[in-house]
Amino acid sequence: MTATLRSPALPDHVAVLVVGAGFAGLAVTERVLRDDPAADILVIERAADLGGTWRDNTYPGCACDVPTALYSFSFAPSPDWSHTFARQPEIQRYLRKAAADTGIRDRILTGCELLEASWDDDEARWRVRTTLGELTAQTLVAATGALSTPRLPEVPGVETFRGKVFHSATWDHDYDLTGKRVAVIGTGASAVQFVPEIADRVERLTVFQRTPAWVLPRGDRTLSHLEKRLYRRIPLTQKIVRAAVYTFREGYVLAMAKAPRLLPAFQVVAKAHLRRQVPDRALRRKLTPTFTITCKRVLLSNDWLRTLARDDVDLIDSGLAEVTEGGVVDGAGTQTEVDAIIFATGFSPTEPPVAQHLRGRDGQTLAQHWAGSPRAYLGTTIAGFPNLFLMYGPNTNLGHSSIVYMLESQAAYINGALAHLAADGGEAVEVRPAAQARYNERIADQLASTVWNTGGCSSWYLDKEGRNSVMWPTFTFRYRSRTKRFDAENYQTRRAVRASVG
Repeated sequence: MTATLRSPALPDHVAVLVVGAGFAGLAVTERVLRDDPAADILVIERAADLGGTWRDNTYPGCACDVPTALYSFSFAPSPDWSHTFARQPEIQRYLRKAAADTGIRDRILTGCELLEASWDDDEARWRVRTTLGELTAQTLVAATGALSTPRLPEVPGVETFRGKVFHSATWDHDYDLTGKRVAVIGTGASAVQFVPEIADRVERLTVFQRTPAWVLPRGDRTLSHLEKRLYRRIPLTQKIVRAAVYTFREGYVLAMAKAPRLLPAFQVVAKAHLRRQVPDRALRRKLTPTFTITCKRVLLSNDWLRTLARDDVDLIDSGLAEVTEGGVVDGAGTQTEVDAIIFATGFSPTEPPVAQHLRGRDGQTLAQHWAGSPRAYLGTTIAGFPNLFLMYGPNTNLGHSSIVYMLESQAAYINGALAHLAADGGEAVEVRPAAQARYNERIADQLASTVWNTGGCSSWYLDKEGRNSVMWPTFTFRYRSRTKRFDAENYQTRRAVRASVG
């Protein structure tokens, strides 16, 4: 049952307005309240509950592919995790508890969706329209995440299909898949989790693959009662485990970003995993990527490949050409009759929907400003958009570690900016264009030799310009070092410019 949040009323003005109540929104709100429990901060959330992607993604088998020891807040350790890789329901419960324990819960206004936020340069504040009314905010934090709005590809004829259609991120639990013929479009991170879960229920599965992905075994295990008891009685032990997992995962950067020549060793493991689970050579060829491992997201699964080798599962690698009233047509022109189509086609991190609703000083939306190729300073601030802070912004995604670590780093940086404004008597901060340009040039230089840019794949890391505007190019402790202090020298700080009355 979904917990009911006690929501505050929408004020006329708030000092800090946070949009989104997932990991990002909770991280920045906790950091602000830690320094000032009475801070004037409000979180608006379009849904009826907090949780973000872990509230919305409820498909069968949904779980995290980063170890739970690291995929959790440093300020809210939990000894109650059931597995080393947590499942969706317990992550959602964890977020609710963390919000309640830290006082964030009472700052969240649910059922309130951002419609538009425009910067008022004269008043030095954001004018915000929501589904519950209007307000102004001195500072706006966009914490909507990169994986918040499902992406549905344009497929001819999909509107004529007489069966059931839904995206994995909006799973229809009222629709019974038992005995149904099901087409799954996509073979990414969500598909590898739900396809094995539904395979025994459906009559037949037809899985459409655009490009194969490298798959490694998922080193998941159940945490013992002894471990949980130890974490509860001696919290330091859990901190030590967290530090050990963090250090081990940071080592992956050496191969991904510093020395990609080491990556074939990982491919040997992936190929052995494929051979063990798929005896058919022809199917193995279909499932063997031609690009370097980690060029795009590596999938972790112990049963995905085995499921594709089943007699009642068909893997189509010629693409989805169209949808008819009764089924799907592949790139070779073969039609397959199906009762349901499930799109597992991911999201659009290089074109975040929130960017369409944020207007800067010149009246342009952030989406127009970016023109399909996002750029920001430290993935957090953008020239032309004063007092706007992004969480999980451009070039902050990771291929090796936990995004929660990056979010907590950003939260500290944003809190530093707020402290600077208060101490300096200013009303607006804006990153200097030259500082932003220099930063993005350095990021591009660092990315140039990484596997994400040179591995020979087409991934969602690359934007419309072919630029990698998603990945962080080096160790995460380097990012934390850069965000530990708010570098006011790279910003313009000013007071409001108000027209005189007379």
